[in-house]
Amino acid sequence: MKEVFNYQLVFTKIGVLKYISHLDILRLFQRALRRADFPLVFSQGFHPLPKIKFERALKLGVESKGEKLYLKLRELFTEKELIIRLNKQLPQGIQIISASRI
Repeated sequence: MKEVFNYQLVFTKIGVLKYISHLDILRLFQRALRRADFPLVFSQGFHPLPKIKFERALKLGVESKGEKLYLKLRELFTEKELIIRLNKQLPQGIQIISASRI
């Protein structure tokens, strides 16, 4: 198996997007990561899903400027490259403000 790289992303959820549900945020990030062409690590089994995990689910209608997302990639990226490529795919109101390898 190839090496797996773990990242922690901190993102904002502000403006009208505070009314997006947790499951919609998960789908939004899955699609944005796919469009940005990141080599995601997938779970095993009949229906593989990208290995993406949120620190906690934010309530509907609540804004935040410090939500955390953990993801696993098959390739090494710089924090700056990860932020720039992903922010190009995200809507206004949800932006990556920091990324770090863990």
